Amino acid sequence: MQTIADAQTDLIGEFQFFDDWMDRYSYLIDLGRKLPEFKDEWRIEGNRVQGCQSQVWLRTSGDASRLHFDAISDSAIVSGLIALLLRIYSDRPAEEILATSPGFISEIGLDTHLSATRSNGLHAMLKAIKAHAAAALEPKHG
Repeated sequence: MQTIADAQTDLIGEFQFFDDWMDRYSYLIDLGRKLPEFKDEWRIEGNRVQGCQSQVWLRTSGDASRLHFDAISDSAIVSGLIALLLRIYSDRPAEEILATSPGFISEIGLDTHLSATRSNGLHAMLKAIKAHAAAALEPKHG
């Protein structure tokens, strides 16, 4: 299986095909449109990501050996950002999620081309993913 680092390298390569940011935004929106279905019953307050201006829900399943994330937003560009994060972090071991920094954000140029509110939302989603990974590694007390 591909590592997070390999997935980031592939993603950076895809974005290098585009000459300008209008094309990159269009690609992001297309990626967001292709997100898997997010069931209505998952749209609960416990799955809502705090710190995002738009509505974002993130659902986690699996365990420390393989965490799966489902997510959706009411914003087209934020949905695209979700698609990027899911591609990098979903279906990975919790330890790998925590050990790998999101270098693709600056390599693609998202850190300089997103509005402040979208950038804050991206970091809130990333923080939520890392928090779920950390929680999966905590010993369970029964």
